[in-house]
Amino acid sequence: MKHSEKKKDQNKEASGKEGQESLLDTFGEELPLHLEEEKREGEKEIEELKKKLEEKEKETKDHYDRLLRMAADFENYKKRAVKEKEEWTKFANEDLMKAVLPFIDSLEKAVTHAEKAGNAAKDLIEGLKLTHQQLLQALSKFGLLLVESLGKPFDPSVHEAMMLVETDQHEPNHVVEEFRKGFLLNDRLLRPATVSVSRLPQKEAGAPE
Repeated sequence: MKHSEKKKDQNKEASGKEGQESLLDTFGEELPLHLEEEKREGEKEIEELKKKLEEKEKETKDHYDRLLRMAADFENYKKRAVKEKEEWTKFANEDLMKAVLPFIDSLEKAVTHAEKAGNAAKDLIEGLKLTHQQLLQALSKFGLLLVESLGKPFDPSVHEAMMLVETDQHEPNHVVEEFRKGFLLNDRLLRPATVSVSRLPQKEAGAPE
């Protein structure tokens, strides 16, 4: 009876060892598959994280570029605003200057007539000249400048030719008489000077060299 039980125990022990060996064999076969699956899952997760990171980097770059464009636009706006303010300041008095010009013309005409009247009008002439000079000086502080014309080459950008004068006393295409003075406001033409312009007499102009 004891021998039979001992044999059973031995058989049981052998059967247990075989089961353990079988289990180990099965685990040994499944372990690489499990590890390979975990590796694939890990790689998949890494790829997803990389993709999300790239998307965030692209989004961040887009935001940064947008901020740069906004900053550049704002800087350009400030420059335009400053320039427009400067332009407005320089030429805000343009209408005033135009309104004053006829008075300058009248003063000049009065001086011319008084000079023709002779010595009797000497004091009047001096007074008109002084008034005329003071007015021009006052307006010059606001950017009004006189266009130099007499004896100067004709310049269509500041002169308006009213007539041509044939003469050999002046160089051709030069201003020989000024009917109305021209003015600049901060270097921009406010009114052209109306003038007569010299040209060679026809006989000289057509003479053979």
